[in-house]
Amino acid sequence: MSALPPLRLPTLDGLRAFEAVARLGSFERAAEELHVTASAVSKRVATVEELLGTQLLQRSGKSLRPSAAGKEYLEQVRAALGLLAAVPLHRRTGPSTERLRVCAPPTFARQILVPRLESFTRAHPGVELEVVLSIPYLDQDATEADIEVRNGDPLAAGGTPLMQDVVVPVAAPALIQRLPPLAMPADLRHAPLLRTPLEPWTPWFRAAGLDWPEPAQGPRLVDLGLLLEAALSGQGVALARPSLAQHALGSGTLRPLFALTVPASQPYFLLPHAEGGAAAAFAGWLRRCCEDAAARGLELLSGPD
Repeated sequence: MSALPPLRLPTLDGLRAFEAVARLGSFERAAEELHVTASAVSKRVATVEELLGTQLLQRSGKSLRPSAAGKEYLEQVRAALGLLAAVPLHRRTGPSTERLRVCAPPTFARQILVPRLESFTRAHPGVELEVVLSIPYLDQDATEADIEVRNGDPLAAGGTPLMQDVVVPVAAPALIQRLPPLAMPADLRHAPLLRTPLEPWTPWFRAAGLDWPEPAQGPRLVDLGLLLEAALSGQGVALARPSLAQHALGSGTLRPLFALTVPASQPYFLLPHAEGGAAAAFAGWLRRCCEDAAARGLELLSGPD
């Protein structure tokens, strides 16, 4: 007796996404019903198709319709989902919980998002949050998040800016004491300048009237949190965002060297998300948090309270 072929079982989320798209005719409408992004729905369906080795959906005018194989599979999926829905233990008897996956860059999450998170969870006890970190310069399309914050060009990604962030040179008091007086921007020629591709020096140099190239020495830190840590330990002058350096500026462990600020080269922005449910509530809350962080950061540029 020959052995049975191995089972290829898709995820329940994948099956629900396929059924919703087949019934509603678009990723966007399915996303609204499932309270996730259209991108997440598309990825879930694509994962099922890849597992089965079969195209389940095809474009028909402006709508998506099941393919021939998809129609047959849809009947089986609906029957399976119906059986699962009929199980009494699958019916919630208490308050419903809506899951929300939030993906954000590391320093943004640590300095802006997480310290304020309690105010959202307290106001929305029915939302179960999962916060994951993105990694700069890796494949960000691999994430499957309901809310995603990125650092870069909002227009190129079709995103919405979260705040009007600025950057300013900052340094630890110990480093300032070791250096010749930093009375004007040109005095930075005597200082080690920390560098990161996420925040180039050139825009600030030009605003200060300095025709200098990007710093070419020292480690290249591909994370704004690591940049701040290097500045705190006195390794060099960092071009920092006051919104991310609030604690250090407030405590005096980092000090702004000049009053001149320029807009951040790669602002934080929000990718498109579901227009209703927990995603919309979280997006509105996050915008308010970012506006508060940016305003507080600017207040601290004059020194600690």
